Amino acid sequence: MQESPMQEMQAPLTGHPVISATGLFTPADSISNEELVASFNAFVDRHNAANPDVEPLAYSSVEFIEKASGIKSRHVMSKAPILDPAIMCPRLPERGNDELSVMAEIGVAAARQALERAGRKPEDVDAVLCAASNMQRAYPAMAIEIQQALGIDGFGFDMNVACSSATFGIQTAADYIRAGNARSVLVVSPEITSGHLNWRDRDSHFIFGDVATAVLVEDAAIAPPEHWAILGTKLKTVFSNNIRNNFGFLNRAAPETADTADKLFVQEGRKVFREVVPMVAQMILDEAERLGIDPEGLRRLWLHQANAGMNRLISTKVLGHEANEDESPTVLDTYGNTSSAGSIIAFHQHSDDLLAGDTGLICSFGAGYSAGTVFVRKVS
Repeated sequence: MQESPMQEMQAPLTGHPVISATGLFTPADSISNEELVASFNAFVDRHNAANPDVEPLAYSSVEFIEKASGIKSRHVMSKAPILDPAIMCPRLPERGNDELSVMAEIGVAAARQALERAGRKPEDVDAVLCAASNMQRAYPAMAIEIQQALGIDGFGFDMNVACSSATFGIQTAADYIRAGNARSVLVVSPEITSGHLNWRDRDSHFIFGDVATAVLVEDAAIAPPEHWAILGTKLKTVFSNNIRNNFGFLNRAAPETADTADKLFVQEGRKVFREVVPMVAQMILDEAERLGIDPEGLRRLWLHQANAGMNRLISTKVLGHEANEDESPTVLDTYGNTSSAGSIIAFHQHSDDLLAGDTGLICSFGAGYSAGTVFVRKVS
């Protein structure tokens, strides 16, 4: 029986979300562990000399950093001030309200690369989601500024789920496409994580780096011939204080004498390791079972790039053996922890070689706790 025009109009528009392309912006400057240790230890000498009556601070070392994290270098937007023992934080010149903000600038660069790789024009895109661990300002939304700079006629909004922001953004974009509310969505993750790192804390001064990524999520009906079908997504959050950052507008007027250490990144690293690894591994296995995917048959894992030891244990639990570099590639050694962008960098740099039919997993995890999985299959 033929549907009436009214029935056709009321019928839900459903789509099949895919990843059409990704984009990456990498800052030109990089800080090696050797440079970072020299700067940190110079700071320690200055501090200990100026405070002879308190317990002296301990030196850092290249060996300590690489054993603790697997990180060997990181890209940053503001190198010289970070390495200056008298400053030890990025110094990015403030821009006027009529200038493109720095987060929008690097986000636009990554987004343009994703559009170019997919053969898309800005007018083809319906929405922009800016998904990152820290926003440069509360409003106007960074996403709307990126949308304006790209020339997209649609809508945009910001979302923050710490290190899982990108995967949460991908599921949100996929849901828009499934519901028929959009056909093409950019998920942009500009991560200037150097700004919320305490470069004077020996236990964490080596962790973060800066970068921007973009993921173009589209309806399969309009996607380029080569793309990644999104087989399923799963999100999970569990509240924990073990990773925290208390910076916000309510404490901007705190006295200069106040202890501001917790206004930057702080974590209980060992607790995070013990609690997150089994949670994420089980989440992956449960979602693979729900989707009818053999986890041991996954061709590649693009895991969150925070700690080499965590990735090694998670991949072992999922694949049934310790993954090699081909099965679980790392960018942690040269990019450091880039929060939500890490798994996307790994996917961007290590996915072109897979064949049609190969199945893989993009997975993030971090503060919140938050975790996100995106199972994908290569189509060409």
